Amino acid sequence: MSESAEAHHRHRDVTGGWLRPSVFGAMDGLVSNFALIAGVAGGTANSRVIALSGVAGLAAGALSMAGGEYVSVASQRELAQAEIAVERRELRRHPEAEQDELAQTFVDRGVDRTLAAEVARQISRNPERALEVHTANELGVTPGGLPSPLVAAVSSFLSFGVGAVLPLLPYVLGSRELTVSAVVSCAALFAAGAIVSAVTARSWWYSGLRQLVVGAVAAAVTFGLGHLIGAAGL
Repeated sequence: MSESAEAHHRHRDVTGGWLRPSVFGAMDGLVSNFALIAGVAGGTANSRVIALSGVAGLAAGALSMAGGEYVSVASQRELAQAEIAVERRELRRHPEAEQDELAQTFVDRGVDRTLAAEVARQISRNPERALEVHTANELGVTPGGLPSPLVAAVSSFLSFGVGAVLPLLPYVLGSRELTVSAVVSCAALFAAGAIVSAVTARSWWYSGLRQLVVGAVAAAVTFGLGHLIGAAGL
């Protein structure tokens, strides 16, 4: 195989279970804590209160995200494992019917029936390989390719923390102005969106601008609510 052909068939890992929680965690941490800090700042000028709210938002959000990801991915994994067990049992009890079923899936994809039957027969000689092919065709997963709940939880926890600390950082370093936090947050929102474009089909400027708008709108709404509540003395 030529070097160009080998490079053409090299793909990125899309099933590791870490990318989605990492991206979602970082975005959520950045947007939610920026919005939280803006909301509190809209109601009070006390920088200590604002910073404390940001720290609480970071800790609570990171733990919530990690716990949610762990339970969600664990439940998804357990469901997949239960269905894989059903398929394993069917392969053991009805091997010929399962082999015919596998051959039919190849026929449905355009393979000649005789060739499909031979391929299914050869695959079925190895029970574990047959299980992988059957579950991939019928469930869209394989026994060895299930996402890890722990990886998802840790990825989500760390990424949320990184995102959430950015709007808080100016207050930790002594700033008393929401403007500084807003500038840092908006720059980080655009940068985060642009970075995400590296693993999507969107252009960097579109992804960056979209994330910036989402975060800015959320912060503006919560700032307005905080200002109204603060003005009302509630």
